[in-house]
Amino acid sequence: MTLQTVHSHFPDLSSEQVAQMERLEALYTEWNAKINVISRKDIDELYVRHVLHSLGIAKVQAFKPGSDILDVGTGGGFPGIPLAILFPEVKFHLVDAIGKKIKVVQAVADALELDNVTAAHQRAEKVKGQFDFVVSRAVTRMPDFVKWVKGKTKKDSVHELKNGILYLKGGDLSEELAAYKNVTLYDLKDYFDDPFFETKKVVHLPLKYKP
Repeated sequence: MTLQTVHSHFPDLSSEQVAQMERLEALYTEWNAKINVISRKDIDELYVRHVLHSLGIAKVQAFKPGSDILDVGTGGGFPGIPLAILFPEVKFHLVDAIGKKIKVVQAVADALELDNVTAAHQRAEKVKGQFDFVVSRAVTRMPDFVKWVKGKTKKDSVHELKNGILYLKGGDLSEELAAYKNVTLYDLKDYFDDPFFETKKVVHLPLKYKP
């Protein structure tokens, strides 16, 4: 699958955004040869399994200019890097507990001149500041994730969805999410027709502000 797959779902990309998206394949192929941040079989499916998957969050909630987004356990930069390309006026802070992965994130952000991205080799619990949303791609079970990001959401919600977690995950989540009465699941198959998205979801969990 190519960049065209992404463009067909996000037709309003500027020429600069298209160029940045286009460069992702070469950048990740080059870095993956040095530091394995994407599985070998997935690198050929980069635009569907990583880029488009990351942008599934944008189908559920478009971020407003000036927003602050925290990407926890970003790995090689997903979902943060594709979202940062899509929303150049939104600030993204990408963190991962594995230093070599953050090295890749920083290199990719620098190569694409994404001045709305900061990256840190850091555990989520140690992150300072508060954010509109915390995004992630299935780094752990939701109860553990909620503990990691407790107290990291801003008080005032300015988006359609309430401030909190936007989590990319697949499969049957009924048991894992049973304790959360205010959780909403969005099926990505409703937005993307590729079979990869058949069981993939965006999970939205509002989080209460804690000063």
